[in-house]
Amino acid sequence: MLKICRIILVVICCILICLIGTVYSLIRFKNPNNVGVMARWFGRLSPLFGLKVEHRFPKDADKVGRCIYIGNHQNNYDMVTISYMVMPRTVSVGKKSLIWVPFFGILYWATGNIFIDRENRSKAHSTMTRVAQHINEDDLSIFMFPEGTRSRGRGLLPFKTGAFYTALIAGVPVVPVICSTTHNKIDLNRWDNGKVICEIMDPIDSSRFSKENVREFAQYCHDVMKKRIAELDAEIAQAKE
Repeated sequence: MLKICRIILVVICCILICLIGTVYSLIRFKNPNNVGVMARWFGRLSPLFGLKVEHRFPKDADKVGRCIYIGNHQNNYDMVTISYMVMPRTVSVGKKSLIWVPFFGILYWATGNIFIDRENRSKAHSTMTRVAQHINEDDLSIFMFPEGTRSRGRGLLPFKTGAFYTALIAGVPVVPVICSTTHNKIDLNRWDNGKVICEIMDPIDSSRFSKENVREFAQYCHDVMKKRIAELDAEIAQAKE
């Protein structure tokens, strides 16, 4: 019964956020702060899932400037956990098919996010070049999930190189944004689903790498994030003891 009530309440809240958020975003059409505002609206739904989410922002998180934020993509609960970490003047890059998601698709477009065609590799490559231009010309940061799909309990999946290629072209750092493991940790029939930690890590200087070793760049960031996620999981497990 609790699960059904939660699902109904969450669906209603999400539809309201999408409707109100679309109007809000159309009034401020493609304002680069729209995405962060909407992401935090969704992030505030976490208590409805019985989650206590701790958001860890570095002291100077707002002084990083233009960058590529990369996050671990676990499941649908990312919408109420890691989404809250989206910083001002940050937009995301998503597949074109998102536009057809009821209610959410129009909101995703109106807030100013960038669509790419994943089915066309050459077109996606040129899109990354245009994204790099937007970063510098429009003073933007980009949020991406380099795994390319939800991991669904398979750990941190191998990274695709698009985010890192874009960082190299734009000449901006990569900033990992991580969330502790939520897979199999949430039972909608349980009142308390425990604690989740989301954290923005230190920037990684892209000038240490080049287009020729972009895969090494991606692997380095993968290793840094994987290690820190394990540390956050251990911290949560220890707090339960």
